[in-house]
Amino acid sequence: MSVLDRFRIDGRIALVTGSSAGIGQTFARALAQAGATVVLNGRDAARLQQAAAELRAEGHVVHERAFDVTRREAVDAAVEAIEAEVGPIDILVNNAGMQRRAPFQDFAAADWDAIMRTNLDSVFHVGQAVARRMIPRGRGRIVNTCSVMSEIGRPGIAPYTASKGALKMLTKGMAIDLGPLGITVNGIGPGYFRTELNQALVDDPAFSAWLVGRTPSRRWGELDDLAGAVVFLASDAARFVNGHILYVDGGVTATL
Repeated sequence: MSVLDRFRIDGRIALVTGSSAGIGQTFARALAQAGATVVLNGRDAARLQQAAAELRAEGHVVHERAFDVTRREAVDAAVEAIEAEVGPIDILVNNAGMQRRAPFQDFAAADWDAIMRTNLDSVFHVGQAVARRMIPRGRGRIVNTCSVMSEIGRPGIAPYTASKGALKMLTKGMAIDLGPLGITVNGIGPGYFRTELNQALVDDPAFSAWLVGRTPSRRWGELDDLAGAVVFLASDAARFVNGHILYVDGGVTATL
């Protein structure tokens, strides 16, 4: 097998949470292009169907499952159904996430709870449900979407930073427990990307100028910049990479 062949994931089944748009859809498309059958997830069934239709129009094999990754019962039922109807999940990408902004002293308790449920609890619920099925098969790849905020902070997003910092350590803990069972667990830490979630920042000339000047690569990230990272970590090319957070950030975490 050549080194390039190790990046292929033909015949494998990948579940990508939060994949109806943005980074999640980019991950799903990349995995499909590398040969996987992809299961999209989101809470909005209409958006999910639209995303699936776009990928099918490109010639990919795609399924969609609308369920709430923050509800344990819904997760267990969905994972069981995917394994029964689509096939065994070989690759899990925990990508569902959210952001809300306010100074720490003004942050609403309900918003804290929502961020933690979506950014952290969901990874535990989905990761555990899938890992329990991977373990008897002795193989699997789990990739969690962390963030540069797993390492650094910005004003007005203390709860988000807390959730992503915790996710970094959850990723490492999962890798330690699941590694001996044939499963690798890694994270991808995106920097600032042109996404729907960041549109207000993209449209802010002052922030955009600051960010470009702050980033050694001197630009915003484009979604395609993330495609290779997820394929690498999901493939046999990364078979000895475990417990690692791969920052795709243009160098933001490398400099003050």
